[in-house]
Parts: sequence; structure tokens; C-alpha cells
Amino acid sequence: MIKSMTGYGRARQTRNQRDITVEVRSVNNRYLDCTVKMPRIYTFAEDAIRSRVQKAISRGKVDVYISVDATAADTAVVSVNRDLAAGYFRALKELQDAFHLEGELSSAVLAKFPDVLSVTKADEDMETVTEDICAVLNEALESYNVMRATEGEKLAADIGGRLGNIEALTARVEERSPQTVAEYRQKLTARMQEVLQNTNIDEQRILTEAAIYADKIAVDEETVRLRSHVSQLRDMLLSDEPMGRKMDFLIQEVNRESNTVGSKCNDIAIAQVVVSLKAEVEKIREQVQNIE
Repeated sequence: MIKSMTGYGRARQTRNQRDITVEVRSVNNRYLDCTVKMPRIYTFAEDAIRSRVQKAISRGKVDVYISVDATAADTAVVSVNRDLAAGYFRALKELQDAFHLEGELSSAVLAKFPDVLSVTKADEDMETVTEDICAVLNEALESYNVMRATEGEKLAADIGGRLGNIEALTARVEERSPQTVAEYRQKLTARMQEVLQNTNIDEQRILTEAAIYADKIAVDEETVRLRSHVSQLRDMLLSDEPMGRKMDFLIQEVNRESNTVGSKCNDIAIAQVVVSLKAEVEKIREQVQNIE
């Protein structure tokens, strides 16, 4: 079933002591435009995130929001600056000898001096973090696609109903078109009788004029194409592949055939049908803009 381009999905997991939250949301767009917003220290995972999104979504304005609470996973690393500590030790020893000072030079004393000990955060395993973020992203995308599929069902139902209306309107055009030729023949005969009065009317001339008129207003080709386009659109509604662009092109063809029917038929009844036909086409066109 077709999917909407509008959707939202959210997932949250704790993986390797990191609390990861991912939100995915999208709106209509002609092409895929993906924006990833996440803490700068995890930007090394952005390419993998974009790759996952591209596999799941073909088009739309997509925003991916990622937050990571790694407080529990933070590991402190304490480093000793041996050269600096040795320098302090020699200086202290020199002071003791010069001034005959008592006391022991312990490690606790040396540790109090600036920069002898430094505390840093342990390097993170980028591959593991990337896998963890992508795992949560996959769950968010699943939720997101469920919502898009639900919206797609509603779109398909609405478009399917309107396609039925187009078929019914096309049938009215096909039914009315031959009647316009018969009416034209009657009017032509009446006019010639009025002009010529008692003179005999050339029946062959009437038939020729009626045939020319019938050929001029014939819309058989247009109605056949209309029905073909409607059939193709129905098949697209059942497809699992992204069909938005194809449907958009095809609905333009439906609109073109409708315009041709309207321009060929010099008949008020058919003109009214064409107005209704174009209204249905426009409503479908608006709905198709929401389909992936």
C-alpha cells in the first residue's frame, strides 16, 4: 500500500549504558531532504544515519533528532605527568637540602602540584556507538513507517473513491456524445427546411455535414485514455513501491484528456460534466502531493 510523506516516529533505548532517543518526522517535499540534529561529539555517526534514512524513505523533508545521555557510560582516565612530577621532586629535595628541612616527600605531596595528575574522558568506541544509535533509529523508523502507512490507506481510499467518480463522469460523456450528433442533425435539417422552405432537402448533404460534425467532436480516444489512466492509478494505489511521482505525472495526463473533451464538445451538458471531472482531478492532484 502507498505511504504518505507525512509521518512521525520516536524510539528510546538504553544501550551500553547510554540513554539514546531518536525522533523522525517529515513533511512533503519533491525530493529527499534529510537533516540530522545531534550532539557534535557524535557527528562521526551521521553518514551511517543518513544511509539508514535513505533506505527507508525515498522522498520528503525529513528531520532526525538524536539525543544521547552518556553519563553512566563515562569513564575517567587519570594520567601522571612523570617528567613534571620528577621536576617538582628535585626542586623540593633541593629546598630540603638547602634549608635543612625535615619531612617526607610522598606521592600525596607531589600529587597536589598543578598538572602532575590529569583526568580525561576515555575515548569512545565509535563503531559501537554508531551501531547503538542506528539500532534506535531503526525502531523509530518502524514507528514512523507505520504512521505513514496508516495515512497512506486514508489517501488511497479517498483517491480510489474519486477515481470511481471520474469513471462515472466519463461514462456520462460517452453516453451524451452520440446524442449531440443526433441533435445537431435535427437542428441542421430544421434550419435548411426553414431556409429552403418548399424546396427538396438534399438528405446526403445532411448526412455529410453530420458526419463532419461527429468527427470533429468525437471524444472516443480521450475517454478510452481516461479509463486507461484511471486503471493505472488504481494499480499504483496497491503498490508497495513509492508511486507519488508517477501518479503526479499520470494525473496531469488525466487533466489534459479532460481539457480536450471540454474543448471538443460544444454542448452544455457535457461542459457541466467536464467541470465536475476537472474538480475531481484537482482534488486527486492535491492528495497525490502527499504520497511518497
